[in-house]
Parts: sequence; structure tokens; C-alpha cells
Amino acid sequence: MKILLLSDVESKYIWDHFDREKFKDIDLVISCGDLKAQYLSFVVTMIKAPLFYVHGNHDVEYITNPPEGCECIDDKLVIYKGIRIVGLGGSKYYNSDIFQYTELQMEMRIAKLKPRIWWNKGFDILVTHAPAYSLGDGQDLCHKGFKAFNRLLDKYQPKYFFHGHVHLNYSNMQRIIKYKNTTIINAYNYYIVEY
Repeated sequence: MKILLLSDVESKYIWDHFDREKFKDIDLVISCGDLKAQYLSFVVTMIKAPLFYVHGNHDVEYITNPPEGCECIDDKLVIYKGIRIVGLGGSKYYNSDIFQYTELQMEMRIAKLKPRIWWNKGFDILVTHAPAYSLGDGQDLCHKGFKAFNRLLDKYQPKYFFHGHVHLNYSNMQRIIKYKNTTIINAYNYYIVEY
């Protein structure tokens, strides 16, 4: 299964120069946040595959104008073609805006999901906006990762962890990090992964 990942910046290649042929085998689109609602609606219209998204820390407009034809998976475990996907959007709390969480608040969100994770015997993909702590995160408070995500990775060892928030043009950022049994992918701009 081919998954198109999107995050943080609208790709001119996709939005301005869309070529249906290049994306014909995409089975699923996942947005890791901070993208215009109109962009996600465009993508789901042009690529005939479901689009799941989590909120980024700048997605305030989604409250009144959510992306049409897309499904928010924040605080959910969804199953698509047998693949168990957990979604946890937002970033570290840094200026009192919406979709920002303290470490404790993120732990509480995860605690609410644990019965569903247990019932489904874990999960295969973790989708977030912010990264995990010291696994592709930044140095400033806004771009620090959540330690709660590290604990999820350690306990459940999903095949993939997709996130955004930390732009690859920041200094020394990597697209792909291997952590134990999990492949971590920074979805910045766009990236295609084979599941």
C-alpha cells in the first residue's frame, strides 16, 4: 500500500502542477498538520484515496472551516485496510494557542486512547504533528518533542511514526530516523511511503 504524507507546507508540485498519473497508485493520504484546509480538500479531490489528518499547532481555521472530504483522526485509533492508525495532533504548549499541549495533557490524551489500543492489540502507525523527544525535534520549546510519544514507541513498537512540525530546512534535520523497530518519517512538504 502506498501512503502519501503531507505536512507544514503546501507543495507547489502537487497544488500548482498536479499530475494525476504520478499519484495514481496512492491508497491513503495522511496529513500531519499545518496545511490549508483548501489544500487538503484539493488533494482528496484529485487523488481518489481517503485523507486522514491531525491538527497542527497553526490549524485554528479548521475549527470553523475543516478540510472537506477528509477525516480528522485526532485522539482516535482508526483501522484502514487492516492497518491500525493512532492520531495525536498538536505541539508543545508555548503561547496559549489552541492545539498546544503540556506533557501532562498529552499523557492524558494518550490515557484515553489506551483501552482502544489494548482492544486492538496495539497499533501499526502513529500519526502526530509534533515529533517525539530527541527524535527529530528542535531545540526551542515550540519544536521540542513529546516524551509521551517515546513511551508509546517503546511500548507498542509500531512499524511507522509519521510527524511534521519540524521543517526539514531547519538545520541538520533528517527525513527518516530508525528507532528500535519503528521507522520515523518527517512528513514535511510531501513524501510517499510504501507500507
